[in-house]
Amino acid sequence: MNAGTLSRGIGMTSERTRRRLIEKLREQGITDERVLSAMTATPRHMFVDEALSSRAYENSALPIGRGQTISQPLVVAMMSAAAMAAPRREKALEIGTGSGYQAAVLARLFHKVFSTERIGELARLARQRLHALKIHNVYARHADGLEGWPGQAPFDAILVTAGGRIPEALFEQLGEGGVLVAPIDESGGVQQLVRYTRNGDEFERENLGGVSFVPLLEGLD
Repeated sequence: MNAGTLSRGIGMTSERTRRRLIEKLREQGITDERVLSAMTATPRHMFVDEALSSRAYENSALPIGRGQTISQPLVVAMMSAAAMAAPRREKALEIGTGSGYQAAVLARLFHKVFSTERIGELARLARQRLHALKIHNVYARHADGLEGWPGQAPFDAILVTAGGRIPEALFEQLGEGGVLVAPIDESGGVQQLVRYTRNGDEFERENLGGVSFVPLLEGLD
C-alpha cells in the first residue's frame, strides 16, 4: 500500500451512501447510538484496497489479502455493541487486527485499544492506516493472539475476530465484570457469536447469533 492509497479522503464516498449503511444496521437490530456514531465516523473505505473502495459501504465482508477479510459491518456493529456491556471502557483487547477497521471503531468507544495480529504484513498496514487517520489510542502489534497481551491485563472487553476455541489465557486476562466476545465453532461447523461475562471465576455465556469468521490460528506469519 502506497502513500496515495492511504491519502484517500472521506469525500470519495458520498455521505448518503454511508448513512444508508447505518440505516441498514438500525433495521437489522443495532440500536446502540454510540456504536452507530462510531461506525459513521470511521471511514471503512480506508481499510480496504483501493480497487474495492466502491464496495466499502456494502453490508458484506471483503478480502484484504493473505486469506483474510474485513468483517461485514453488521458483525462489527454486533461485536462492538456486545462489548459495550462492559461496566468500564478503559481497556479493550482485540485478537486479530486484520485491516484495523474493528480496532478503529473500538477506539471511539474505549479509552485504549490493544490489538494483536499474527500476520506481520497485515499488522504493518493496519498501523499505517490508523496513523493516517490520526487514531492514536490503538496499540497494534505483530504477535500470537492466543497468548493475549498479559502485560496490559486486565481488560474490560476482549474481542476475538476469528472462529475457534478460546484459549484459557484470554479468560484469565478478562477483568471482573468484563466481557469476552468471540465466534465459537459449534457442531456441524456452524459458528455462534458468544458473549461471556466474568463474575469471579465464573463466566456467564450468552449466544448472540450465527456468524462466519476465518479460523483462529496460532503462531506467527
